[in-house]
Amino acid sequence: MPRLRTLNELAHLQESGYGQPWPRHGLKLLYWFANKYVEFDEDNEMCWRYHPKKRWYGFHPFENRYNGNVLLLPETNFPYYEVGNLGKPRSNRLPAYVRSDYTGSHDNSNIDRIIVSVDEEYFDRVYVTEHSGESDYNPHGTYRISRGLITIIQDYTLDEFLNEMEC
Repeated sequence: MPRLRTLNELAHLQESGYGQPWPRHGLKLLYWFANKYVEFDEDNEMCWRYHPKKRWYGFHPFENRYNGNVLLLPETNFPYYEVGNLGKPRSNRLPAYVRSDYTGSHDNSNIDRIIVSVDEEYFDRVYVTEHSGESDYNPHGTYRISRGLITIIQDYTLDEFLNEMEC
């Protein structure tokens, strides 16, 4: 498995190229996730508004399978869930700003994903990635998102965040 880089600041996110260029939806998806899906409890643990296993917003289990002899994400005892496939059932519950540039075609308008690992109460880890072909993921386009970056994104409006990312 390639060593995953952790993105801690907006500059790191911008340098990664995740969700860019248009018509990719990853930055809008990440903004939604940080501002509308994640909450921090009194112990500063990352919680969800709806458990991903309930499949709201198109969440579904993610199988961290081998591509050749390489896993995309670290092995863990916690289940992984994925969101961002705009063709999945219930993805129509994502806000219109996330879905607005989706063409329904096999193009870059639906390649970005967020993958989370969850324990029984909290998010363990948050990752962003991109599809490479029909069913593979780009290991060089996969990053861990820090809790700090989530809180930074929460301080922005959508327009401010996209302007900061120069979209």
